[in-house]
Parts: sequence; C-alpha cells; structure tokens
Amino acid sequence: YVDAERYRHDLHQAELFLAGRSQTIIDESIQGMEQAAEKQDYETAAHYRDRIALLKRIQQRQYISAEQGDADAVAIATSGEAACIVVTFIRGGQNLGNKLFFPRIGVESTASAILSGFLAQYYLAAGGSNSRVIPARIYINQAIGDRMLLAQVFSEQAGKKITVSVGNRGAPRRWLQMATVNATQALRQELANKLDMRARFETLREALNLEAIPERIECFDISHSMGEATVASCVVFDMNGAVKSDYRRFNIENIEPGDDYGAMTQALTRRYKRIKEGEGKLPDLLLIDGGKGQLSVAEKVMQELQVEGVKLIGVAKGVERKPGKEQLFLSGSKQPTILPADSPGLHLIQQVRDEAHRFAIAGHRMRSRRTRKTSPLEQIPGIGGKRRQNLLKNFGGLREVS
Repeated sequence: YVDAERYRHDLHQAELFLAGRSQTIIDESIQGMEQAAEKQDYETAAHYRDRIALLKRIQQRQYISAEQGDADAVAIATSGEAACIVVTFIRGGQNLGNKLFFPRIGVESTASAILSGFLAQYYLAAGGSNSRVIPARIYINQAIGDRMLLAQVFSEQAGKKITVSVGNRGAPRRWLQMATVNATQALRQELANKLDMRARFETLREALNLEAIPERIECFDISHSMGEATVASCVVFDMNGAVKSDYRRFNIENIEPGDDYGAMTQALTRRYKRIKEGEGKLPDLLLIDGGKGQLSVAEKVMQELQVEGVKLIGVAKGVERKPGKEQLFLSGSKQPTILPADSPGLHLIQQVRDEAHRFAIAGHRMRSRRTRKTSPLEQIPGIGGKRRQNLLKNFGGLREVS
C-alpha cells in the first residue's frame, strides 16, 4: 500500500525524469538522504543513496549517447616515472568500456611523448591478423606534436579517414573527462600497490634473513586430474608485481600418471636448462609448491644443472592445511619456518603461490579440452582429416574402427 502523499511525490519525480530534469531529482534525493540520516533512519537514507547512484549512471549514459558514431577516447595520467593510459571504446555513441595500460617509461619522458608512442604502437598493431578496428575518430586529452602524421598513417592502414584530435567540447570532452578520471584513479591505485609490494619484498627479506631483497621470484606448481593432462606452471614476480610476459607452462610427458616429483623434475629441468643456455633470467628466489619432497627435487635439478645463486623454498600448507599456517622449508635448514599469519612477507608468498596454482589449473583445463577433442586416429601416421572422417562414417564410430 502507498499513501496518497507518497504517490504524488513519486509521480512528480517521474514527470521530472521524463522531462529530462534528472539533476533536480538528484538534488531532492540528496536532501532527503541527509534528513533521513539525521533522524538515524538509515534504511531510508540507503534508499535515497541507491536512487542517486542509479540516476547518475543514467545521466552518464545520456551524455555518452549525445553523439552517435564510433570513437576512442584516449587519456593519459602521469606521476613521476609512472603512467597510465585509458582507452575508452565508444561504439554507436555507447560506452562499451575501457582498457588500462601501464607503459614502461623513461625518467625524462613527457606525457605527450608517452601518449604519442602509445598511439603508434597500439593502433599500428591493429593491422595484420589482429582483429582490432581503428575507429574514425580518436580523441586524446594531451596535445601531441605528430598528431597529423599519426592520423595520416592510421588512415592509410584503415583504408578510411581517421582523425586524431584533442576533444575539448561536447560529448568528446565528457568522454575524455571520464577517461582521465579513470586513468588518474588507476595510476594512484597502481602506485599504492607497488608500494605495498615493495614493503612485502622487504618484509620477506627480513623474515627469511636474506642478504638482499629478492628482485625476482619464480614459483612452480603442478596440476592434473588423476594423472591425466599434467601441466606445470611457472609464474614470475618482481617488486612491481606479476611479470606475466615471463610466465611459462610446460606440458608434462613420459612420466607415470600422478608422479608429481617427476613432473616437477621435468618442468624445472626444461626451464633452467634454457636459462643456462642464455634464454631468460635466473630468479633470486625460487618457490616450490610442496614440502620437503618437492624441495629435494628442486635442489637435485639445480645441482645437476650447476645453477647457483638461487634461494630455494618449499611452501607446504602445514598440518591444519589452512591459509596463514604455511610451513616454509628453506634449502639447507632442517626445521620449517612459520611466519605470522599477518606477515606481509607471508602474504607475498601466498600471492605468488596462488597465482602459480591458478596458472597451472588454467593450463591443465585447456590441455584437457584439447585432449577430449582429439581423436586417437590423429596419432596414426598417414591418416589425415578426410580419411579419418571416412573411417568414422563407414564404421559408425571409434570403437567400431578399433
């Protein structure tokens, strides 16, 4: 049941909304929220809060729909030696979301130089097999010297006229304002995360009595289902966070199903044999997801490959198998080290280990899907796709063929 006064109020606000006066409704709702909060009527205040948030989202969509067509709004934010670039995708006048980029920059790099280099790399990579389409208009929040040259190159690649301009009025201005806010907030969060990550590295050095802060950490994990489709993962972290370009997966072959030690031996051997040959960089700290057994495997592999200068740690879940109760088996120590559950150093180890676990599981699932889609007939030399189809068609199925 809704009383007459409430009904008239709702009807009035509906009229305001249909008349395009949503800001008036927001102002009234803010007043109502403040009055409800003063009366400690928090349920009503929350109702007003949610209404305000909804109306602001609708306003934003209305702004974005003000200009039809396809465009990208590219905004850069910088702070010291860090930068964030946000590309907001406008298609048919609608905001389809954005993507964040954190380019590596030099000490003396200017915002315009960073943005110019990014635009060239980002849009010129849209050719070839890449499915990215260059929109007709690219709006930027920072003036760049080679704007006309970039527009000409983009036009030649896209086969249509492409404009690159500083959007300073109308809908493009609003798009860039939103993109700039997103870039600034994302950069602030990224810098905070880096400070937190550096603090974790320092705490880990102190907790493990290391001579220096480990600048590079690698972690290995194994994933399989009843010994099938075994995949080993290697993830890499430095003081800036995950170095995903250095991640590696290893499809494990020719071992007994479920032999995690054999799988770890194969993965470590393949990884560090290549690094010894000059393909990559050795870590300062190597984490192995497992206890003494897996640590012994790692020690043996490193000894056989004559790899030196890498600190080895086996990470076991502990007796209770609960987060925060991990036991750390350090190479050369007989007793495990147990860090406090609130230790930033332990949190770093957990983060790296969990990422290795996630990466291994994802690889295992992909390999399992490929295995299920692969017919054993594909393994027989001389039987191609057409002959395989004919065999299955004539015999009715794989079982009948065998």
